[in-house]
Amino acid sequence: MRNSLVSFLIVTLLWSCNDQMVFSEYEPLKDGKWEMGDTVQFEFSGMDTISAYNMFINIRNDDKFPFSNLFLITEFEAPSGNTLKDTLEYKMAEPTGEWLGKGFGSVKENKLWFQENVVFPDSGVYKVNISHAMRKNGDVEGIHVLDGITDVGLEIEKSIP
Repeated sequence: MRNSLVSFLIVTLLWSCNDQMVFSEYEPLKDGKWEMGDTVQFEFSGMDTISAYNMFINIRNDDKFPFSNLFLITEFEAPSGNTLKDTLEYKMAEPTGEWLGKGFGSVKENKLWFQENVVFPDSGVYKVNISHAMRKNGDVEGIHVLDGITDVGLEIEKSIP
């Protein structure tokens, strides 16, 4: 039994390794609730200043998430202070209601494209801020508490030429 468990752990660790990944971090959201105005912030440094990278936003959602899409506001700040702000929309479910993403049970993980072939020309600390921009159709005011998002993550991988 012990040998089976050790073998399983070794295979899991090797399977989950990604040679291209240089940064991966998650921020859990308390009780799977994302309040309007609550910004999830990631900071990273030490990037190669000539290589290209792909950046992904990772979202974990459960069955309490009431929508088929997700709107996010992102801010990408360089050490120089230059900031790129964007509103992004991601599809989270099929028209049939089936969740997209990977995972077993009620929690699904979506790896969403954020920036492609990014070069980090400045040395120093880069920041990425992510907040939700969800609202119901026809409502001017946004949703104050978004249910069903359990974790928000940022992942950076070396771009493969």
